[in-house]
Amino acid sequence: MFQVIDGLQAVNDNVRTKIMAVAIRTEREIERIRNAGGIVARILKNLQEVAEAGVTTAHLAEIADAVIAETGSVALFKGVKNPTAKTAFPASICASINEQVVHGIPGPRKLNFGDIISIDCGVKLNGYCGDAAVTIMIGQPTPQVQRLVHVTRELLDIAVDQAQPGCWWSEIARRMQHHAEQAGFGVIRDYVGHGIGRKMHEDPKLPNFVSQELLQNDILLRKGMILAVEPMVAMGSYKVKVRPDGWTVITADGKPAAHFEHTLAITQNGAEVLTETARN
Repeated sequence: MFQVIDGLQAVNDNVRTKIMAVAIRTEREIERIRNAGGIVARILKNLQEVAEAGVTTAHLAEIADAVIAETGSVALFKGVKNPTAKTAFPASICASINEQVVHGIPGPRKLNFGDIISIDCGVKLNGYCGDAAVTIMIGQPTPQVQRLVHVTRELLDIAVDQAQPGCWWSEIARRMQHHAEQAGFGVIRDYVGHGIGRKMHEDPKLPNFVSQELLQNDILLRKGMILAVEPMVAMGSYKVKVRPDGWTVITADGKPAAHFEHTLAITQNGAEVLTETARN
């Protein structure tokens, strides 16, 4: 858990007591991650085209399963265990509707006009992983919900635009947090981005906000780092809770939340999005 710093104070280099060690990938490894990311991008693109009122989240998962089987990749989420849940995660995608932030389980629930649904998907191919998420608007949600989705997407765009060798992650996180809070929204604290490569979750943790812990364990971006950046933003409070199924994370106040994610490679020219097709 990250302890959040009040306000958006400037980074003090003297505060940084440790620089997080992060794996540096070769061009061959990046190409393999790009291939996995391309499958994830294809899945999310297909789901954006299909998601509409009346469609069940189980049907969306079936579409993802078909692409995964066709490409010979492996679903990263299916079978993952969680100490708070009695059963392993049962699906290839997370499908989180409205107040559900992340880890929603696909099932018979139908999408309704005005809903938003965040779909997260990850696959492994030839030993390397790709991971991305997108929030889809079903029909025409309220103007405030539409704004929530757009602002959350803009946080991801900030990270893509700003990430480059020599940049501290805390500087990017500060811009992301400021953008969300200026819009009146809350940045989720309990779930953050992560490194990715041979495993779905690798070092470092990538919060979308500034904390004392981040400043003390900051990440200096270097060429060859692979990062899964995933801002999650709530219309109200950033506080969350987990439903009795042990998986589905919802906002504590029941207000909607949005979620976007890309797998990025840090190059000498900035960030390359390895799940590019997933972008709207």
